[in-house]
Amino acid sequence: MSSFQGTKINPTKFHKSQLKFYAFLVPLAIFMALPIIYIIFHAFKPIDELFAYPPRFFVQKPTFQNFVDLFAQTNASGIPISRYLFNSIVVTIIVVFLTILFSTMAGYALSKKNFLLKKTIFEINTLALMFVPAAVAIPRYLLIEKLGLINSFWVHILPLLAMPIGLFLVKQFIDQIPNELVEAARMDGASDFRIYTTIIIPLIKPAIATVAILSFQTVWNNIETSTLYVNDEGLKTFSFYMSTLASQVTGGNTVAGQGIAAAASLIMFVPNLIIFIILQSQVMNTMAHSGIK
Repeated sequence: MSSFQGTKINPTKFHKSQLKFYAFLVPLAIFMALPIIYIIFHAFKPIDELFAYPPRFFVQKPTFQNFVDLFAQTNASGIPISRYLFNSIVVTIIVVFLTILFSTMAGYALSKKNFLLKKTIFEINTLALMFVPAAVAIPRYLLIEKLGLINSFWVHILPLLAMPIGLFLVKQFIDQIPNELVEAARMDGASDFRIYTTIIIPLIKPAIATVAILSFQTVWNNIETSTLYVNDEGLKTFSFYMSTLASQVTGGNTVAGQGIAAAASLIMFVPNLIIFIILQSQVMNTMAHSGIK
């Protein structure tokens, strides 16, 4: 027993027993970071390195020419890039906020309230997770057309508010909140809205962060809406414009446009990386709580 005294199973500071974990985790972390590093270096490659064979992972002669060409191309278009960026920012803020609001409110109702067809509604939501976007493309178009949303600003927002995975995560997270806590608040005279804002929301911040990231990535990278449902160029989003830059350069010369495409890919990727870095600690809490019963 004395040999174990003073030794912790999981020490809080560095201990030589942790080296075996570093030997496995550090190479794994480097391997997982390689795509991010590649996207960054790829955006600064000159045209000869973009098409070098064999392909080069690291840039040897970094240049900002790709970004110079990118902004020169955007300035030459009929609609300023600021318009596309404004559309994306407004749409992203509205969709993320409303997705979080609807997911948390619906999750609270499905978890802590009793009403007719409660289980059926949640099962329908679970079934919705099975369908990939391509499988429902035609029904979605017909529905959007019937609602009169074609070529309108709202077509960027309303179809993206339904997020089955967000509702599923939030509902499962709220299930872990003791019913006794909710009942005690109700006995003290708290309304459902007060319970929702003062008890439910503070306790499910990790799930909210996860929903925010998933929603942000969906709407920020969405080009389907601008491609299929919007004809007015002034209503299209930044992601759509960036995705079409390579084919617009020099009359459709995609070879010359690869540098611009690389720079555009980095610009589109950076916001996703930033929001994940900001919220990643909460996301880890979500994963940790997902296995707790």
